[in-house]
Amino acid sequence: QVQLEESGGGWVQAGGSLRLSCVASGRTFSSYYMGWFRQVPGKEREFVAGINWGSRTSYADSVKGRFTISRDNGKNTVYLQMNSLKPEDTAVYYCAADTQPPSGYDYWGQGTQVTVSS
Repeated sequence: QVQLEESGGGWVQAGGSLRLSCVASGRTFSSYYMGWFRQVPGKEREFVAGINWGSRTSYADSVKGRFTISRDNGKNTVYLQMNSLKPEDTAVYYCAADTQPPSGYDYWGQGTQVTVSS
């Protein structure tokens, strides 16, 4: 199985920045589609950003211009740089992998909490 480990979450004031990291255990990481999702308790999981093997990216409208997803295949790592954070960005952020794209995300990390104060 592919294991994903997120890190980098924490508490930050509105307007601040955080960078999340996700390390994957897969041997063929470079072929995976990787994504970031977020979820608030009691609400549905929300897509935030995705990146394919060729570094083509996609973003939710709510984070465009503020968040940047990137990957380092040599380190089996995907990043989410979050700038100009808003209180509404507060959520648990999850890393996900689609190991047989475009079938859908089939592996998930444990999540990392991001809290943005007003």
